[in-house]
Amino acid sequence: METKTNTQPTIDPRFKIAHREAWIGVGLAIFNFIWWFGFAYGLGSRPVEEYTYILGLPDWFFYSCVVGFVLISALVIFVVKFILKEVSFEEEGEQAP
Repeated sequence: METKTNTQPTIDPRFKIAHREAWIGVGLAIFNFIWWFGFAYGLGSRPVEEYTYILGLPDWFFYSCVVGFVLISALVIFVVKFILKEVSFEEEGEQAP
């Protein structure tokens, strides 16, 4: 009788790391969109006569585009420095020259 062995390929642990980091990137993009949409359409849906201005820009534009850009940039820098991991592209067993 022939016995069957489990021939499941082993998954490279780098794929697990890449998958997690991809979801972090998706989360940042969704957060950025919600921030932008909330301020742009939340504050921007008022009549023009009711706008307040910050540095000469309508408040909805300032918060959605200027503050949003600075906030997302800071979040991306934080994530890259403290959360993402450096992963070698070399196959296991390969030696770099």
